[in-house]
Amino acid sequence: MSEWAVGRRWRHAILRMAMAVMCLLALSPAGEAQQRGGREGALVAIDEVRQMPLSQTVPVIGRLVARQSGVVAARTRGPVAEIRVNVGDRVENGDIVAVLVLDRLEAERRLRAAEAAEAQAAMQTAKEEFTFVQQELRRLENLRRSAAFSQARYEDKVQDVAKARSSIAEAEAVLLREQVNLTMAEIDLRDAEIRAPFGGVVSMRHTEVGSYLNVGDDVVTLINDLNLEIEADVPASRISGLAPGTEIAFRLSDGSDLKAKVRAVVPEENPLTRTRTVRFTPEFNGNRNLATNQSVTLYLPVGEPRDVTTVHKDAVISRGGRKIVFVAKDGAADMRSIRLGEAVGSRFEVVDGLEQGDLVVVRGNERLRQGQKIVLREGG
Repeated sequence: MSEWAVGRRWRHAILRMAMAVMCLLALSPAGEAQQRGGREGALVAIDEVRQMPLSQTVPVIGRLVARQSGVVAARTRGPVAEIRVNVGDRVENGDIVAVLVLDRLEAERRLRAAEAAEAQAAMQTAKEEFTFVQQELRRLENLRRSAAFSQARYEDKVQDVAKARSSIAEAEAVLLREQVNLTMAEIDLRDAEIRAPFGGVVSMRHTEVGSYLNVGDDVVTLINDLNLEIEADVPASRISGLAPGTEIAFRLSDGSDLKAKVRAVVPEENPLTRTRTVRFTPEFNGNRNLATNQSVTLYLPVGEPRDVTTVHKDAVISRGGRKIVFVAKDGAADMRSIRLGEAVGSRFEVVDGLEQGDLVVVRGNERLRQGQKIVLREGG
């Protein structure tokens, strides 16, 4: 056999092998999908362009502050007899935190009580004297038409009645003064038991047993850690979105995400930092492992929430330095250039190029061409 015949036989054998491989590929699932894709179009998944509310936030560091905190001071004077609390103790409203020596104060109250009783007796005597001189005046008035009537004696008795009436007024004033002194002595005796004006935790002790306290001297410092607010110095440019009652999110140092509402914006601006103090009322949901001056992160709105047109991030492709998407229209891919704005979760704000309701390709769009036929994937 000639060399030409042998070469021809080898070429026919190679051709038959290539045709067999192509048949096998055509019979496989991938081959069938490729042929179907070529005949019917590229398989894609789509998503709708829709409107969503956009509320941008900016993080601001705030701190927890107690609405009630301060120094409990002595309201009367005297040496300290007993201190009933230590730093870290929790007290309720009205609990006794310290007691002064009571001997002098009790003696003072007894003295004032005796003086009040004496003034009461003096007033009673003045009233009896007034009654007596009134009786004498009436007797003289009954003798006015008799020969025994004396005009001079009658006029003297009228003056005695007026004097007795003044004595009653003077005695009443003295009694009132002594009763006030007694009340003040009782108040001092009651204030010798120094009580907590509100519930909270003792953060500092300022005195010890044996120390002498005057009115206004510090005894303990209390912090009401069950009534906390959030205070933050907010840039003046961010105040517009913080009307009273506005709800915002914040995060504790342990990662807990909670809600709070704006209670008040203090109308005073720091000229150095250009910030204003804002107070927030938080919702702690039972989380009480908190402390004053603890840092929190507030997420404040940049401005008023607004509705924006959004597209899924998977639909956006970068080609030639521009952002494009493929819109599914009449069974074909329509390529459009778009302009994007802010991110909204897993979507982008669309400033220009798309309208609400457009169907954009989010899967299978990497190799699409303008006008190429497309077929919706099952479940896509």
